[in-house]
Amino acid sequence: MENKIQANNLTFYYGDVPAVRDVSLSVKKNSVLALIGPSGCGKSTFLRCINRMNDIIPGSRAEGDILIDGESIYHRKYDVTGLRRRVGMVFQKSNPFPKSIFENIAYGLKINGVRDRYEIEGIVDSSLKSTGLWEEVKDRLGESAMGLSGGQQQRLCIARTIAVQPEIILMDEPASALDPISTQKIEELIQDLKANYTIVIVTHNMQQAARVSDYTAFFYLGELIEVNGTEKIFTRPDLQMTENYITGKFG
Repeated sequence: MENKIQANNLTFYYGDVPAVRDVSLSVKKNSVLALIGPSGCGKSTFLRCINRMNDIIPGSRAEGDILIDGESIYHRKYDVTGLRRRVGMVFQKSNPFPKSIFENIAYGLKINGVRDRYEIEGIVDSSLKSTGLWEEVKDRLGESAMGLSGGQQQRLCIARTIAVQPEIILMDEPASALDPISTQKIEELIQDLKANYTIVIVTHNMQQAARVSDYTAFFYLGELIEVNGTEKIFTRPDLQMTENYITGKFG
């Protein structure tokens, strides 16, 4: 399976402080990579390097590189706006727009130049079906998205992300604020989505990482300690430190 994402000796600084140090790893196309590790270990920083969202933080800078389909996203001529169309992001806290359910999904299409009403309606419908929301909201597409439950709002945000047809989806603890049933729906959705997308997910939940991912990367104090197939990481990791974290001896 070919690599979709390749990080090469990536170090990312906030001011003079490196938040991630010398990270090299690859993400296979149409796979799920889980990033695990204690709070403040660099997981979210690394995740946000993949769509260069960290660039907006004053005094931040990157050394090393990340390639998507073999192309450097940190090259000075790289189109960052285009990158963020290719790499969608789902945040820890669901953040629907204060608009109707329909307009939440249509908004991204419109700012990307889609004008045909029938095309927009078709994409809204298919995005809602892909996230299992269609049956729950089909009779109230004109109502405010703010009236949805937390789990529904998070799935709406995922539907909004996939409507613009990215190639990669980044998820920063997408289920941490949700109840168990909503969490299960998000996890099932991740499994369905990887047929069409490459997914990188940050999670504090070991069981979730084990359930949803094909590969797992363990970060500690800004360094990548170990990355491997998820089953291997959770059953026979190469390093004692990884085993200690997974079994709850620290972190």
